[in-house]
Amino acid sequence: MIPWEHLDTAPIPGEAGSLRLMRRGSEFSIQLDRNELMNSRLFGSEEALARLAAERVAKVATPRVLIGGYGMGFTLRAALDHLPPKAAITVAEIVPAVLAWARGPMAELTGPSLDDPRVAIREADVAAVIREKGNAFDAILLDVDNGPDGLTRAANDRLYDAAGLAAARAALRPHGVLAVWSAHPDAAFTRRLGQAGFAVEEVASRARGKRGARHVIWLAGRR
Repeated sequence: MIPWEHLDTAPIPGEAGSLRLMRRGSEFSIQLDRNELMNSRLFGSEEALARLAAERVAKVATPRVLIGGYGMGFTLRAALDHLPPKAAITVAEIVPAVLAWARGPMAELTGPSLDDPRVAIREADVAAVIREKGNAFDAILLDVDNGPDGLTRAANDRLYDAAGLAAARAALRPHGVLAVWSAHPDAAFTRRLGQAGFAVEEVASRARGKRGARHVIWLAGRR
């Protein structure tokens, strides 16, 4: 068994914790202290997040999309595969080192996605980007934590509470969609989405093809 190699550690802005980049052969892992947040071998549900959101804005010729959290870039790469040539994708990533890792140790995994002309990168809190302007996006994709709770950053809670969902709804254009990834179901969050004025669909997706953990994707359409 090839041992894990610790490549780098990065502080999380405004938090006490830190992210660790690990490598074992061609496999990468990003961990919150000792808890694994993502692994380069498990990406099926992240790709599904982008594909399902893209399907719901398929009739928009020039969709404007916001992706919250770069991670290992699986959601971004899938979005580029499924969105049209005139799409504009903003990626908000609050930890600068994550983007440095994407262009450095994980460059082969990243490929040309960060340099695609449809992509704009912002080193910013996605919650702040959402609140900047109303009717700005056709789709908002959130994969910034393990679900609608603040595991990585306590401040992420404000994305999923009543005020955060109201802000997301205001940032969406008519018939836009808020797509949220989670490692686990959350009935209370489903209710909050409905109370915030969204039409809610909950989809189960495997982490790796037809195998692996069963994750949850909420597709919340603006009414």
